[in-house]
Amino acid sequence: MQIAGLPVSTVAYPRTVRLVSTARLREPVLAPLADTAEELAELAEIEAATSSRMQAQATGISDLAANELVYDVPHAHFINASFAYAKPREANRFNGETRGAWYAALAVETCLAEITFHMTEFLARTGVFQAVADYAEMVCSVSGAFLDLSDAPGHPALSPDKSIGYPQGNHLALEARRAGLNGIIYPSVRHQGGTCFAILRPAAVQSVRQGDVWRLSWKGRPEPVVEGPIGS
Repeated sequence: MQIAGLPVSTVAYPRTVRLVSTARLREPVLAPLADTAEELAELAEIEAATSSRMQAQATGISDLAANELVYDVPHAHFINASFAYAKPREANRFNGETRGAWYAALAVETCLAEITFHMTEFLARTGVFQAVADYAEMVCSVSGAFLDLSDAPGHPALSPDKSIGYPQGNHLALEARRAGLNGIIYPSVRHQGGTCFAILRPAAVQSVRQGDVWRLSWKGRPEPVVEGPIGS
């Protein structure tokens, strides 16, 4: 089977890694503001009015239906948030502004290289390379049918030029979703030899568990100091 001239592979990987900011692992910010469960519930209603994840879980949003999301599984809120929170003014390689995706890799080194690139790019726009960020591994298993770019590193969707790669990648992602595939496998653009996944369906993110924590520190230079695992 092929889609857009690319093969479809049936795969099973027991361990893939995604890095998320540890700020997302902390106690909910509303909790310290409430003295009782009733007050917390009222505050949660206020939060729900502006939370894309909570709106998506309740009624769906834009290009994401509520029945696509996952419930009563470990770290369901992380899974759902990755699909509900898409950048409103900037696409990613395999998702646009109306629907997110779960990006992961086979090796944490690949995740670190990808995050380093994007964070350094952001800091370059500010002109100040001073930052410290901690990231936690969210490990999950991946299986099913995926559009496979492993042998197509020169495909336009993998162009390091975002103006070329991202529109092409979003087109492939739409084709993959229409065909009922779980996502896309592709060689990392930022880490030579790395293998990445863009998982396009929440239910395809399986058995999520937390792993190690890594720290990236920018100390006046574009190249960060990488420390980790930390706190283990």
